[in-house]
Amino acid sequence: MIHEVRPCVYEIPIGFVPNMKVPGIFYASPEMAHLAIQELQDWLPKQTTGVPSILQIAYTATLDSITKASFGMPDMHSGYGFSIGGVAAFDLSNPKAIIVPGGIGYDINCGVRCIVTNLTKADVEPVKHKLIEALYKNIPVGIGGKKKKFIKKEDIYEICMKGAQWALENGFGESDDLKYCEEGGCVSWADVKCVSDRCIERGLDQLGTVGSGNHYVEIQTIDRIFDDKAANVLNLHKDQVVVMIHTGSRGLGYQIASDWIVECEKKCSDPNLPDKQYSYIQYDSPTGRRYMKCMGSAINFGFCNRQVITHFVRESFHQIFPDKENMKLKLLYDVAHNIAKVEKHAINGEMKEFLVHRKGATRAFGPGSSEIPAEYRSIGQPVLIGVSMGTASYILVGTEGAEKQTFGSTCHGAGRVMSRTQGKRDINGQKVKKDMDTKGIELMTPNKDTILEEAPETYKDVEQVVNTCKTVNISKKVARLLPLGVIKG
Repeated sequence: MIHEVRPCVYEIPIGFVPNMKVPGIFYASPEMAHLAIQELQDWLPKQTTGVPSILQIAYTATLDSITKASFGMPDMHSGYGFSIGGVAAFDLSNPKAIIVPGGIGYDINCGVRCIVTNLTKADVEPVKHKLIEALYKNIPVGIGGKKKKFIKKEDIYEICMKGAQWALENGFGESDDLKYCEEGGCVSWADVKCVSDRCIERGLDQLGTVGSGNHYVEIQTIDRIFDDKAANVLNLHKDQVVVMIHTGSRGLGYQIASDWIVECEKKCSDPNLPDKQYSYIQYDSPTGRRYMKCMGSAINFGFCNRQVITHFVRESFHQIFPDKENMKLKLLYDVAHNIAKVEKHAINGEMKEFLVHRKGATRAFGPGSSEIPAEYRSIGQPVLIGVSMGTASYILVGTEGAEKQTFGSTCHGAGRVMSRTQGKRDINGQKVKKDMDTKGIELMTPNKDTILEEAPETYKDVEQVVNTCKTVNISKKVARLLPLGVIKG
């Protein structure tokens, strides 16, 4: 029943599972599509845990008020509720419009930001070990990574309301930084009064920290330029050094997500729900409004966290390059990839409001969008694609095609092909470390399991992912980035 409707675009037709309101659409190279279908076929006889991503896309298509299709980006893989790489838009003109906490994920406003420097690879290579050491010292990483408390509970209240603006007001940023953040680094609908004390407590010692899993701070160099016009607008050039930060709202966001997922599972009584992981609340309801306020608070904490880390990145570079008086570390962009937001999109020529859920997917608005910085409107919104240790990352730009097809969405990374548990069991950590050493990539991590869990073999081929996005016109390649050194949790 699953069929290719055009190159790299596959449809899961209505009827694939009961009660589908719209089809499922996923984007994949032929090889990736084969693997996704094989995953489903292998799962069906046993139906154990880890629901295949194709089935998760189909399950999402059963939800009330979903519009057009349930989407899977090229980096899709199994997650909680929605597939990671999942996108769904719910029509807010429909009185049955819903919010699905499992369609946003546990790490609310996990996202990526990219800082561009005026340094070159030749500048950094001789001191990259010292630079990685400085980053590791200044920015806590790991599941228990904590920063010596430099804020009070009252500060957390402000952070949840102001987002990255709080960081600038307290000396953790530069005047232009907010301009280059999605939503200006703050969503207006947050209300910290709805957030529990337990959530607030979990944020106190985690502001300015990276966390665990695939989160990191990585020093990179531009290896290849694909689009000269876009690169010129973004001020990117070959051998330039950039820094990519990948993290989210840490324990505060996780606690908010966990609390609400439990509450939704208790309250959602829809008899047609395909799985409790798709439990939802009505958008236009007191409970729905309270959830949006809590989620918004976590979103703002995530923006502020990446902003504070940016400050510590800048400090680290200045420690290692004290004589570089004209050294610049400018924010290129900051974009979320676990989020739900109200956005306007055209459907059949009519502009309407939707609650767009992106779980492991990146906003990718095209040229001319008023939602992106004025100087980027000629090329489209920057899209930042970070992947596994030791492999290339990408800077892309959004397209009009994404706005027409996927509610302005594209991929967020490479996407896993192997669970962390399987990675720890099957990957040779010494070989991974040797391969990184051979490539000259510095790695510092407090957790040796990270080397196994985040090895390149545990992820899809990022080249196939970004090339698929290009083929289906939901984003375009601008630059490829190679790692010089990384700190990970």
